[in-house]
Amino acid sequence: MAKTDYKSIDEYHSVFSGDTAQRMQQIRQAVHQIVPDVQEMISYQIPCFKYKGYLIYYSAYTNHISLSYPFSDQLLANFKEDLKQYKVSKSAIQFPNNEPLPMDLITGIIRFRKSENEMAAEKGKK
Repeated sequence: MAKTDYKSIDEYHSVFSGDTAQRMQQIRQAVHQIVPDVQEMISYQIPCFKYKGYLIYYSAYTNHISLSYPFSDQLLANFKEDLKQYKVSKSAIQFPNNEPLPMDLITGIIRFRKSENEMAAEKGKK
């Protein structure tokens, strides 16, 4: 694989076409709708969002889109039923490219991560 040095999410998206680019853009838009003051960045050469800490990452592959972050046990337990049909690890959830993105699930995960980050930030202030 060629070495990459993406400087922005737009640059990362630009190497993908069609459905893959559109699917990533759906996730990006969802993050911005739920967390309007989120900061976009590239981390580990993939799209990343920060809000009171790291919020969520995503990346595209031949057969799936991954939503990633070191997910908490609470998040995985909260979405356990919804995640049954996907390949899931402690740090990634794979959404197959031959199926529609489960945007209700993805937005739920983003909201949950936002809440986790807000609670952690509040604890840090005390």
